[in-house]
Amino acid sequence: MAIPFPVPTPDPLEAVLQALTPQSIATLLATLPLLQEFAPRRPYRMAIKTKGKIVFIDAANVIAIQAKGNRVWLQETSGTYALREPISNVARKLAAHGFVRIHRSVLVNSAFVREIQPWPTGEYVLRMEGGKEYTVTRTYKRNLTLLAESWIGTTGFAAELLPALFSRHSTTGR
Repeated sequence: MAIPFPVPTPDPLEAVLQALTPQSIATLLATLPLLQEFAPRRPYRMAIKTKGKIVFIDAANVIAIQAKGNRVWLQETSGTYALREPISNVARKLAAHGFVRIHRSVLVNSAFVREIQPWPTGEYVLRMEGGKEYTVTRTYKRNLTLLAESWIGTTGFAAELLPALFSRHSTTGR
């Protein structure tokens, strides 16, 4: 027997929205970071123009970036590349990928930082994998808090950087 009038089909989105409660939303939001850990990550590839050609490199292989004169030198595990790009532009593009500004002319990949040494002047020295060292100026020392998600057993060091811990979203150090 046919129904003489049209039956509305349920909208799937409407059904989901009706089923959501504040508690289910909170549970979903709490679960998302855990699920992201299992999601495959594609490396962040950069295309850089150097010596008249375009080279593709994985940002995870970049150790540091240093400005000298009108060029930016990108130090990768397998070589060095010269670019014509302001370091501020490079810093903005790479901040979300673990790069931290430690000096007005230096960015470092936090994955390659092995040690921080304080100096009596209020500056710090970062020792990278492979032994290369970079000076962290007082202007950018608050960015040191971006090098790790957790600071354990660093009471004296953390106390000195405590103001920076509360303004953790700063990328310029100012």
